[in-house]
Amino acid sequence: MQALVETLFDAVYLITVITLGLRMIRGSRGNRQFRLFGCMAVVLGAGDAFHLIPRALALCTTGLDSYTVALGAGKWITSITMTVFYVLLYYVWRYRYRIQGQKTLTAAVYALAGVRILLCMMPQNDWLSAAAPLAWGVYRNIPFALLGAVIIVLFYRSARAANDAAFRWMWLTIVLSFGFYIPVVLWADAVPMIGMLMIPKTCAYVWTVLIGYRAMRRECN
Repeated sequence: MQALVETLFDAVYLITVITLGLRMIRGSRGNRQFRLFGCMAVVLGAGDAFHLIPRALALCTTGLDSYTVALGAGKWITSITMTVFYVLLYYVWRYRYRIQGQKTLTAAVYALAGVRILLCMMPQNDWLSAAAPLAWGVYRNIPFALLGAVIIVLFYRSARAANDAAFRWMWLTIVLSFGFYIPVVLWADAVPMIGMLMIPKTCAYVWTVLIGYRAMRRECN
């Protein structure tokens, strides 16, 4: 039952975010903000596919233990693409609110993303092992959480200042995604049921993409 439900959920998620992303790229009509948002959605879905597709195969066939290497490699790729996702979201913020300058802020975003990717590349993560060290899961997620916090504050302040109804909840989608993700990083190995929090975390990302898609439909038509 878990295999069927989880596989269907993941399939709907991947198809939804990638389809919406492609539609945004095609329908942006030269609007750099929404074209970038579409690319961001495609990066999100394509990156997650590297982990979710092997997981679906594992659940529907011989089990997760038989796909340790594929799942680890997929998790590693997803960790990189999620970092890229937030860098692209930072530029969506810049384009939407016509932000100029802010070189120090941009440097901070790139520094946090760079440290996150560097930590993800370290062999100590032992991505391909069934018993990857928890400590490195924490280390690589510290700059990631800081990057998310920066994006949360930027969208919260700018949407309020501009009275931007379309993006007024963007900050909340990011808060929710991290709120559901962090417990999984910290405690899912000890308490497997905590892994179920990845479902609402995934829904939060779908909400993020829908915010951009609906805004494009209103503003570009």
